[in-house]
Amino acid sequence: MEQRRLGKTGPQSSAIGLGCMGMSGMYGPSDRAESIATIHAALEAGVTLLDTGDFYGMGHNELLIGEALKSAPPSRRDSAILSVKFGGMRDPAGNFIAFDGRPVAVKNFLAYTLQRLGVEHIDIYRPARLDANVPIEDTVGAIVDMIDAGYVRHVGLSEVGAQTIRKAAAVHPVCDVQIEYSLISRGLEDAILPACRELGIGITAYGVLSRGLISGHWRQDAAQSNDWRAKSPRFQQGNVERNLALVDALRKIADAKRVSVAQIAIAWVLAQGDDIVPVIGARRRDRLTESLGAFDVKLTQDDFAAIEAAVPKGAAAGDRYEAVQMAHLDSEKP
Repeated sequence: MEQRRLGKTGPQSSAIGLGCMGMSGMYGPSDRAESIATIHAALEAGVTLLDTGDFYGMGHNELLIGEALKSAPPSRRDSAILSVKFGGMRDPAGNFIAFDGRPVAVKNFLAYTLQRLGVEHIDIYRPARLDANVPIEDTVGAIVDMIDAGYVRHVGLSEVGAQTIRKAAAVHPVCDVQIEYSLISRGLEDAILPACRELGIGITAYGVLSRGLISGHWRQDAAQSNDWRAKSPRFQQGNVERNLALVDALRKIADAKRVSVAQIAIAWVLAQGDDIVPVIGARRRDRLTESLGAFDVKLTQDDFAAIEAAVPKGAAAGDRYEAVQMAHLDSEKP
């Protein structure tokens, strides 16, 4: 497995990580046994980075990962790098209702995370979003307290802009910023990626397949009402048809190289820099195997030109989140 360091100060990680959110109901029902088998298969293949959030399934995801780690061979379990997001507040119906980045909340969230995962420390701990009511310096300072106490190894950030990144890095070294990055979500290239590279901060890229939209597998007729994507602008009528047309254009390039659309999309992100680690949201072993096949895809300059022509920057129809969420994303602010 190819290795990439997460920033100047972060851990050495597999070049692809496994995002586990989809195993806890965000994209409709998932199979618990298959989810655990997928985590085991990822570890066996050399994938070390496991990404989760304490609000995924209201704790379900952390319990699931904890169960998978407990039943994995000790050598594989010990190799796992746990990346955890915190701060998302949800009601009993599952609605997101607030974000809490207060220092006292940070320490409380961490206590429950350690218990659910069944571990003594978290490798990378990060606020899932910027709390507009709490200075990022205070939130990061609380994580530093937990580093000093031995409960956390590294500070991470998620979906924040360049100014916030600089403020956080002035408090303590940041190993990586987790942010959406794909062929149809390239906003970080303007200011966030240059700031991270200036400061020696890595990128863990989620949404590499745009929640399945550019995987080559998603179909409109298979959409489920309990799937989070039902409310996503890019999956809405009028937008989704235009976005799937981009996928069709990408499929021609994939077919010519005898690889899948997903593999082309992942390979493109992998090729954007050794400081970028794609986090793949595979829920099944076959999808994991397909994703790891991206390592075998060698893109030429002609391929890059063809991909750019097929999916130009800014070509996607619709925002990546609903308007209310977009308004709260620090990463989307000028």
